[in-house]
Amino acid sequence: MNVNGGKILNALHIEERLSAAKPGRRAAPGSPGGTPGESPGGPRGELSDGARPSGDHDLNPELYEPSVKLIPAAVLVPLVQHPQGMTVLLTRRTAHLHDHAGQIAFPGGRVDAADAGPTEAALREAEEEVGLPRSHVRLVGELDLYVTRTGFEVTPVVGLITPGFPMIPESFEVDEIFEVPLAFFLAPESREIHSRFYRGAERRFYAYPYQDYYIWGATAGMLNNLADLLMEP
Repeated sequence: MNVNGGKILNALHIEERLSAAKPGRRAAPGSPGGTPGESPGGPRGELSDGARPSGDHDLNPELYEPSVKLIPAAVLVPLVQHPQGMTVLLTRRTAHLHDHAGQIAFPGGRVDAADAGPTEAALREAEEEVGLPRSHVRLVGELDLYVTRTGFEVTPVVGLITPGFPMIPESFEVDEIFEVPLAFFLAPESREIHSRFYRGAERRFYAYPYQDYYIWGATAGMLNNLADLLMEP
């Protein structure tokens, strides 16, 4: 798969980029996920003085509140290895949900007490939400931790997916499972910055409109981090 002037992206390239990335995978100060540890993509530790984690505040700095205690969560960023090129597997949430109804999301959720950590939570949620067997996932690393305005600190766990498994949406939470070419997210012209008024103030956010899908918010923010990591010189 060629993007941006012939740069070839494949499983090896993605794994190397995640492994070699400087530790931007940092927990927000004071959060439950702030304990240094090891991730599949390399070491993870605390933020340096004055630094901020990635999150919904990237385009809205005034939203960042370092003193807020955050809830640990995790998502699986599934990169499906098709012969014609990689795709990103995403879900559309059902319309009746109380939170984020109808929005586009990665499989994921809170890190439960029974989970060994974010990776275990991401794999468990992927099994529950889309029927993805763990045997079809090869973990290759993590993206930057992502802080949402709703108080979650999300660990995006990147996995290379072997095609051929039956996708079974969990009927209560998942309305649709679909795939988008990875090359779409890597093309600079695909990334847009939109805004809405929320609680009397204009909030800006990344968006990736694709066909009939409007990918925005935290999902778009994490995809933006993935694209920046894979396409940096």
